[in-house]
Amino acid sequence: MDEKIKSEELKHLRFGAFLKDAVYGANDGIITTFAVVASVVGAALSPAVVILVGIANLLADAFSMAVSNYLASRSDVDFALRERAVETHEVEFRSEHETEEVREILSKKGYAGEDLESMVRLITKNEKYWIDFMMHEEVGAAPHGSIKPVKSAVVTFSAFVIAGVLPIAPYLFFIKNEKDAFFWSVIATAAALFFVGSSRSLFGERRWYFAGLEMLIAGGIAAVIAYFVVYFIGELLG
Repeated sequence: MDEKIKSEELKHLRFGAFLKDAVYGANDGIITTFAVVASVVGAALSPAVVILVGIANLLADAFSMAVSNYLASRSDVDFALRERAVETHEVEFRSEHETEEVREILSKKGYAGEDLESMVRLITKNEKYWIDFMMHEEVGAAPHGSIKPVKSAVVTFSAFVIAGVLPIAPYLFFIKNEKDAFFWSVIATAAALFFVGSSRSLFGERRWYFAGLEMLIAGGIAAVIAYFVVYFIGELLG
């Protein structure tokens, strides 16, 4: 039973680690693709153009976001590795100074007297934990090995494409009826935003309907802005 609970907790943590990438990618995919749909509709172009432009934009933006996420994550990894090397050197060659820094950190957290000294002794007794402690408390870097640039990029790309295709999907079924296609595109966009938002409750404290409404409102405002900007520009140019 204990092993099962431990396995479920580890699985929960693994999924939670990539939640930000999934939500970020899905939300941007929905809004970006709907903005393309709105711009094509505002320009009074055919539904076929919505599909072609929408898919091209979907794949290009998904790849761009994935690459950007990879590079950002890679930079975080490089920063963490460099800082870890610095902390390792200081622990090995400036142990007294680093011990004093541990004492200062713990003092600020409310430890004092014998409790403080016991904590300092325990932390500095284990070099690996000592370095991990300094990385977290002094540098503020993510735990060693917790950042996975390639996986983050794949999650972002997948979430962007899966969620971003929804605003285009109605045009595949209503290609001869532009009004119905756009109506169902709006419905699909709203449903996707609510679903993505509510899924955040799986890894947080918020109720699913509040989390869903929050993203629906935020994404809906962005979608409405995109639609009316294109519409009014079209009116001015037309």
